[in-house]
Amino acid sequence: MTSQQTLPKEGGQPEEPPQSQSSDELKAGLKNRHLSMIAIGGVIGAGLFVGSGAGIAAAGPAILLSYALVGTMVVLVMRMLGEMAAANPASGSFSEYADRAIGRWAGFSIGWLYWFFWVVVLAVEATAGAVILEGWIPAVPQWAWALIVMVVLTATNLASVGSYGEFEFWFAGIKVVAIGAFVAIGLLAVFGLLPGSDNPGKGFAHLTDSGGFFPEGYGAILTGVLMVVFSFMGSEIVTLAAGESADPQRAVRKATNSVIWRIAVFYLGSIFVVLTLLPWNDKSITEDGSYVAALNSIGIPHAGEIMNVIVLTAVLSCLNSGLYTASRMAFSLGKRGDAPRSFARTDGRGVPRTAILSSVLFGFVAVFFNYRWPDTVFAFLLNSSGAVALFVWLVICCTQLRMRRIIEREAPEKLVVRMWLFPCLTYVTIGMILFVIVYMVFDDTGREQMLLSLAVATVVVGVALWRRRSGHGQGSGGERPGPTPSTGIERSPGLGPDGGASDKRADAGRNG
Repeated sequence: MTSQQTLPKEGGQPEEPPQSQSSDELKAGLKNRHLSMIAIGGVIGAGLFVGSGAGIAAAGPAILLSYALVGTMVVLVMRMLGEMAAANPASGSFSEYADRAIGRWAGFSIGWLYWFFWVVVLAVEATAGAVILEGWIPAVPQWAWALIVMVVLTATNLASVGSYGEFEFWFAGIKVVAIGAFVAIGLLAVFGLLPGSDNPGKGFAHLTDSGGFFPEGYGAILTGVLMVVFSFMGSEIVTLAAGESADPQRAVRKATNSVIWRIAVFYLGSIFVVLTLLPWNDKSITEDGSYVAALNSIGIPHAGEIMNVIVLTAVLSCLNSGLYTASRMAFSLGKRGDAPRSFARTDGRGVPRTAILSSVLFGFVAVFFNYRWPDTVFAFLLNSSGAVALFVWLVICCTQLRMRRIIEREAPEKLVVRMWLFPCLTYVTIGMILFVIVYMVFDDTGREQMLLSLAVATVVVGVALWRRRSGHGQGSGGERPGPTPSTGIERSPGLGPDGGASDKRADAGRNG
């Protein structure tokens, strides 16, 4: 990550960042192949493998439209994020951009909420992985397996960012190959072209032969949206990782341009295969899992164990990326004075050790809660972080509305990725996200999760506003000491010391 500029003190002289941060920078340890696979695998979470069956049971074949709607929303959000990240690759990504465009309270709030989401995910995925591993080796208790996988992946992240990238390269590679093979073999079986297949190969007949394409009514599409929306969380990880690569702009551009086919193949393609191999109301889809049921229908031996290996890979990938993502967001918050300064310190390999250890410590605590109070304390953590994905996407949209103007004014040459039909599609995406949020409030299955997430978000925003009013972590005049979140734009003739501070509109955009 390149060194950041600083806001001027009163009187026009640039303020130097604290000495403790002057050499604490992340290092470009991720290779292009790492980022390419992180981008591809980032949209494939364990939720796709284990949660799709419930969505199919709730909406029938119409779940394809649910996936298509959410996928479209994610593509648009990623395009907006890609526009900002290509202009300014940063470890804090959308949190830093919100800081600049909306106000410091926004960057603080969404940064901490995002960190909270991922440290809870650590506990969820560690437990899921432990369940699979205990099934294979029951002599080792489940809690011990959870501890082992957490310790191993923590050590990986502490070693170097390259170690994280290498592990994620292979984890994501296994997921990509597995889903690609599943789609290819499944389509051959669908059309009766797979030798030795047990599936009758009815083509597209199963999409309509059990009550039609909308067996549960048109409203089931929205119910399906609520059930699948959170399985897409993780697409944005590549924009955080880009800050530690040699050519971040190229990585962001490639990831942004490829998100459409990634979602089309991995989500829509694989679910389409399941729905064409089996009737949507086949009990095996919910009892065995959608992918296991589909493989069993073809006659693939040991389908359950094969899927367990793939799901375990997805779980470890999510754990690995979750710890990386949480630690980099904590690092960014520390650099901006919104978290303890120790979070912004790196070792000789450019690894933010304190940020990593603090994140994994909370993950360990959450794992303990999951085993000790699964239906009370851990359920609260799970539900109160559940809607953070929607909040993050909403903030990205609102940030992009203002950042586009700032970048166009200060350095238009950095707009190498542009949001389509700006600002119309940005407003449409905001409307889609707000609709899902409101719908969750009135939906029996989503209400508790949304209300608890809103309550936690309200508390975090309240803390941010209190810090702003009391001047915590700020210098004179209400500005922060130390690095400012900036677009990473080099100074141009006629601009202020921070690349635009002399422009009153830029000041308004930065201070919200």
